Amino acid sequence: MTLEIWHNPRCTKSRETLALLRQKGVEPHVREYLEDVPSVDELKAVLKKLGFASARDWMRTGEADYRALDLKHVKDETKLLEAMAAHPKLIERPVVIHGERAALGRPPEKVLEIL
Repeated sequence: MTLEIWHNPRCTKSRETLALLRQKGVEPHVREYLEDVPSVDELKAVLKKLGFASARDWMRTGEADYRALDLKHVKDETKLLEAMAAHPKLIERPVVIHGERAALGRPPEKVLEIL
């Protein structure tokens, strides 16, 4: 079963999570999600695997795009996912996906729970 990390090489937590996986002998498929942007359907599927109640639980609410798009008041889950697909900086990272499970690498050790 393939392990995938949605990675941003400029993010410290993302680099730490990738290094931790490699220390554990796991070489994941690395998807630089800012370049290879996930679709709304992919985001919806991973949201379910993460077990989050709302897309907002997976958003970087401190980002300028979040404020500029006035997402604080958006209640429609599809609209939130569409914003994440259109503005991938809104996606909290790193995300590690393994089969039907996913984990957010905050802290990086959290991803070890799905191995």
